[in-house]
Amino acid sequence: MFSDFGIAHLFAYLIALIHAVGMLAAVHAVLTVRTAQGSIAWALSLFFMPYLTLLPYLVFGRSRFDAYIQARRLADEHMHLAMTALDWRPWIEEAMAASESKTYQPLPALAQLSRTPCLANNQVRLLINGEATFAAIFAALAEAREVILVQFFIVRDDHLGRRLESLLLQRAAAGVQVYLLYDGVGSHALPHTYLQRLRDGGVEVQAFATRAGLLNRFQLNFRNHRKIVVVDGQRGFVGGHNVGDEYLGLHPPLAPWRDTHVEVQGPVVASLQESFAEDWFWATRRLPPLLLPPPQHGFAPHAGMLCQLIASGPADSQETCVLMFIEAINSARERIWLTSPYFIPDEALFTALRLAVLRGVEVRILLPSRPDHRVVYAASSLYAFEALLAGMRVFRYLPGFLHQKVMLIDQRLATVGSANLDNRSFRLNFEITLLTLDQAFAGQVAQMLEDDFSQSRELHAADQKSLHRLQRLGMRVARLFSPIL
Repeated sequence: MFSDFGIAHLFAYLIALIHAVGMLAAVHAVLTVRTAQGSIAWALSLFFMPYLTLLPYLVFGRSRFDAYIQARRLADEHMHLAMTALDWRPWIEEAMAASESKTYQPLPALAQLSRTPCLANNQVRLLINGEATFAAIFAALAEAREVILVQFFIVRDDHLGRRLESLLLQRAAAGVQVYLLYDGVGSHALPHTYLQRLRDGGVEVQAFATRAGLLNRFQLNFRNHRKIVVVDGQRGFVGGHNVGDEYLGLHPPLAPWRDTHVEVQGPVVASLQESFAEDWFWATRRLPPLLLPPPQHGFAPHAGMLCQLIASGPADSQETCVLMFIEAINSARERIWLTSPYFIPDEALFTALRLAVLRGVEVRILLPSRPDHRVVYAASSLYAFEALLAGMRVFRYLPGFLHQKVMLIDQRLATVGSANLDNRSFRLNFEITLLTLDQAFAGQVAQMLEDDFSQSRELHAADQKSLHRLQRLGMRVARLFSPIL
């Protein structure tokens, strides 16, 4: 009987301890989580349901980690000091002078928001879907003579991943300096044997991770979601594709996979190298080889387009990613076409879209019709119906899973990159976005999106009314988790 009494007391103490820690964590969430929605969601769940939410909060809860942010900023400062010896100023000054001569100037806030300037005399090629993207990337890799820089969030040991492996090993054997950076969380399933084969073949391989340790929950929360390939400092690639067979549309039921990448040439490739160098320096405390593009890269003066590379992440002094989207949306006077697999905007971005509708701007949002993450899809669906009620046009892409991250503003501004329209991309992930200012290229993007819209179903108010009450409840519950989705 005494034993039963002791066990009962121990169990009561344990429950009290869990509730006490839950209350402390709720206070911590109120003080540290960046958004009001996130603070409320975490605080209420930690206070009332600590048994279910305490462990997830310890792993995913914080959107800031001051020690990490300070260390990352210090590493960035050291990286930029190390780069001064490369004397990158001539190409910056030449490209910026050409930019100033253009009749259409970049968005004014981005000059202060981004460390990389808007640069002229670039060429950008649209790569629609996986076959076109990887055909272009592999062709460029096969022609490499000096340096290859490769960075992906996900690398898989499947057919596509082994094609990449084979090419990197071939170029390393030919004397090319090859660097591969992958995200430790996104590529958690990548076997050690894959990495060891690359290392044995002379490829420099590194995982992007903050620090090891069970208590370092930011290692799971802060992820490097960038996709970058640079060949010989002259050709660069950026967009939404990772390395895996699903990105070629080979994995039902999400197939065919709809995604977009771009190939870039010109001065902006140096900005791509700088972004890669920042991440490589953080991971290794060493700089990779960086090559300056040749003057004008064979272009006639003022023949190329204006481009600006926006690299964003949780160590930024400001919330670069979401501010970039808001600045672009606020500049719109005719149309805003957005496409993203995950539409979970914060209040500021959603307000900017609503104001655009009130200004008479046509706002279209293209989303998947098939979920790859059901909770994310449910939360995104609720925001989609709210957008519909606010006067925006919302479309569901029907042929397969839509993963592209593209924005089109009016007749000249277009972006392609890795950032989704959600809190994770806005505040937790390291992202990369190419912003272009060119009427001809914007026309190509518009034609591509028109084709996507033609294969989509437009949502109407009746679609929301047809939902079952349990579906509506599920969508609202899912939205509670939107700060960490």
